[in-house]
Amino acid sequence: MTTKGIVRGIVSNLVTVEVEGAVSQNEICYITVGGVRLMSEVIKVIGKNAYVQVFESTRGMKVGDEAEFMGHMLEVTLGPGMLSRNYDGLQNDLDKMTGVFLKRGEYTYPLNDERLWDFKPLAHTGDTVEAGSWLGEVDENSQPHRIMVPFTFEGKYKVKSVVPEGQYRVTHTIAVVTDEAGQDHDVTMIQKWPVKKPIVCYKEKPRPYKLLETGVRIIDTVNPIVEGGTGFIPGPFGTGKTVLQHAISKQAEADIVIIAACGERANEVVEIFVEFPELIDPHTGRKLMERTIIIANTSNMPVAAREASVYTAMTIAEYYRCMGLKVLLMADSTSRWAQALREMSNRLEELPGPDAFPMDLSAIVANFYARAGMVVLNNHQTGSVTFIGTVSPAGGNLKEPVTENTKKVARCFYALEQARADRKRYPAVNPIDSYSKYLEYPEFCEYISKHISDDWIGMVNEVKTRMLRGKEISEQIDILGDDGVPVDYHVTFWKSELIDFVILQQDAFDAIDSVCPLERQEYMLKRVINICRTDFAFEDFLQVSEYFKRMINLFKQMNYAEYKSDKFFEYDRQIEALVDEKNKK
Repeated sequence: MTTKGIVRGIVSNLVTVEVEGAVSQNEICYITVGGVRLMSEVIKVIGKNAYVQVFESTRGMKVGDEAEFMGHMLEVTLGPGMLSRNYDGLQNDLDKMTGVFLKRGEYTYPLNDERLWDFKPLAHTGDTVEAGSWLGEVDENSQPHRIMVPFTFEGKYKVKSVVPEGQYRVTHTIAVVTDEAGQDHDVTMIQKWPVKKPIVCYKEKPRPYKLLETGVRIIDTVNPIVEGGTGFIPGPFGTGKTVLQHAISKQAEADIVIIAACGERANEVVEIFVEFPELIDPHTGRKLMERTIIIANTSNMPVAAREASVYTAMTIAEYYRCMGLKVLLMADSTSRWAQALREMSNRLEELPGPDAFPMDLSAIVANFYARAGMVVLNNHQTGSVTFIGTVSPAGGNLKEPVTENTKKVARCFYALEQARADRKRYPAVNPIDSYSKYLEYPEFCEYISKHISDDWIGMVNEVKTRMLRGKEISEQIDILGDDGVPVDYHVTFWKSELIDFVILQQDAFDAIDSVCPLERQEYMLKRVINICRTDFAFEDFLQVSEYFKRMINLFKQMNYAEYKSDKFFEYDRQIEALVDEKNKK
């Protein structure tokens, strides 16, 4: 029998319900308003009062309305058919919604239970299995979608039967497993899992170390992220967060891409809906949307739904990770999620932290980022969830609480800078403030030495040092003037500019320069570093700037040329001749 309750107080989306029985933290309840049932989640219980956050507008709700508690937490439905879908934060299929505007209290089923799937068994009768073990697989948009023992199952099970190869619906029983007590359990292609609980059906979770190639030079070369790594992109409005996100989503070496729009402006979410179906996957040549899931909540939706969207996206990502797939999860923007937390915390009259954010904001962010990572499954296969979130600090203030707390847990920091964006230096990632802590991992250094070159890490550190030195000299030139510093200072400055224009800047809208393979990145990095290590002879600063402008122009043309083409090598020869022209040797 379900627990019932009566509404006793309403503060926007926070509703106080007097309950007539047992309720638990994060339990789902439905409040009936004018014949419409509104989904809500328990966020606090004090005595006989349950404080619930309503995922819909509470307009028209009044004291005395009835509430019904469901006995389970906010869950997602997991199974074949999620790829290419557009969901909201509660996993409603937006394409099944009626009308132009979302109707209050309208909930849709996230999967297609009429479609037939080509099922292939992987387990055999008599096999010993456990939660997360693969029983079979279906082909979902050319991805192997494994059908697993439900994550809620505990202990060991024996496979009693598995259906033969053939076509089945997601609701069909595809296997029967027997528990240690001798009781049989039917397994379908569908399972449910609460979004606030991490899925931990794996053997171990080692520290990630494999480079995740994105094709973006300032990430792969200077501040690399790994498979199962975490990173975040803070930056003010107009600095190119969306373009950088799209570039990473399209080009990264990931099997599945999940985009979580948690509280973004409606026009930006529409942009995702319009652009993603048109993007071509450079790895397969097919539409990128075939291996993408979009979780969308706009800023004008109720704040409670923003919080749900990030957890829904992460749970779906963990589900695909358990299949041994590489998942890339992009969240835009976690600032809106934190604002939702702040709003609900204020309504609960909790003690505020810095900027009125919850006192436990740091712990909430840390726990969420900790759900990403690379795992070794029980069958010794590996899967990963790489999480990259964007932060939208007000006025570009990188000292505000969300950025500061995210900095503590994310291993990669890609600081977008207004000054670089204003100078049209894209991606506008500040090369000095940004960092990747994976460069300090011995496992990562060993992996890079084996798969790229032994001197790669040394060259990356040299790039960072030269950029810092170039910035210092730029500030001195601004104060003292061009004539006020030695010619050698100008040479050092222009060498840093060479690195900036050739390595750090990239054209996301050019067919060739938008994607830079690792082999090409290595070639260009070595080429630029060798020039930076060369001693040149110049008479004055005007000669220095004129010379390096010519060189930068050749390198930029080289970046637009197809790798190892005749045109590419022609520019390379011209650069070599230019180097010899002023070489001191």
